[in-house]
Amino acid sequence: PHGHPADAHVAHAGLIVLWAGIITLFEVNRLDLSRPLYEQGMILLPNLARLGYGVGEGGIIVDSYPYFVVGALHLISSAFLGFGGIFHTLKGPEKLQDPFFSYDWQDTNKMTTILGIHLTLLGGGALLLVAKAMFFGGLYDPLSHTVRAISPNVNPVDIFGYFFGGRYWLAGVDNLEDVVGGHLWIGILLILGGAWHIATQPLPWAKRLFVWSGEAYLSYSIGAVSLMAFVATLFVAVNSVVFPTEFYGPLLQLKFDRVPYFVSSVPLDGYSSREWLANAHFWLGFFFLQGHLWHALRAAGFNFNQAKVTETVGGRVANPSQQVAIEQVQAASTPSIPKPAANAAPSAQRQPPDAAQSQPASSAESRASEADTSKPDTTDQPQSSEQQESDV
Repeated sequence: PHGHPADAHVAHAGLIVLWAGIITLFEVNRLDLSRPLYEQGMILLPNLARLGYGVGEGGIIVDSYPYFVVGALHLISSAFLGFGGIFHTLKGPEKLQDPFFSYDWQDTNKMTTILGIHLTLLGGGALLLVAKAMFFGGLYDPLSHTVRAISPNVNPVDIFGYFFGGRYWLAGVDNLEDVVGGHLWIGILLILGGAWHIATQPLPWAKRLFVWSGEAYLSYSIGAVSLMAFVATLFVAVNSVVFPTEFYGPLLQLKFDRVPYFVSSVPLDGYSSREWLANAHFWLGFFFLQGHLWHALRAAGFNFNQAKVTETVGGRVANPSQQVAIEQVQAASTPSIPKPAANAAPSAQRQPPDAAQSQPASSAESRASEADTSKPDTTDQPQSSEQQESDV
């Protein structure tokens, strides 16, 4: 594809990792071990603490060096990613020719293969958390106030039951065994789903269901990010197992003042880390949802400048040769109405009242004229055939 796709992906990853490294080191520099993390407005260090890094008995932060290492590693790796993005921009090919990397937006088989690769990577990430919880130091358990190894619960009834019951849906999970077991299940399912999409081609119903274009894929991705942001908002606001109160502060209450917002259930001097994260995720999810709708409508042929659909993907097919113009669709569904002749005189189309009153007489004269034309002409100067046709 044109447009240097490699540099865009690498540079985007570099920006994300750069942000994570800079903010982590910034928070390490401001860290006061005598105060809880949530009172200091930290948003990244609590995530490292719940993974068990630098935490002692009772959820007390005893060592900030692991946080410095994590921040430095992110900062260094972002430099390599940034240089990679610059290299592919300046030196890389505009169009990738290797069959593994090259693709076309409307190549349905290649698109689902890329989807499968992404699903496999996400599954691997979920299994990395399982490995950390089981074999590499464990996680911080707010129920025991210790860092311990977690033995996952793999009972499918318990794990998938969160989808169908509970007050807070998935955020109702109340123990780390179910959390880790859920990641184990979802990791395996993601890898299996990824393998399926890599090995197979999309079925006919899937080809008809989706729009196969670059902007459509962008809308799908932004919609998924919006959903994840709203799910994260729910988890941060109401769950104290995944987001311990020792690191994030008290649970939140939903308020409404022209717009919804989340506020701590316990009055604090300032905003807690939980409040920052919940409100930020909510608004990010909201605006990502608007972006999803914008790009989805554009992909479906809606023109925002004209405020109407100006083109169609013709039943959501991938092949442009099979696309049907919206005018043809409308013409097929609208009964045809006969139009007046193009060469009709203006006076015939819009008659004054006097002409309307003389309509019967004109009709009689017209019939008499037609009858005369069928007889031989006895005048000294016979009419030409063209004149006769005109009279008729």
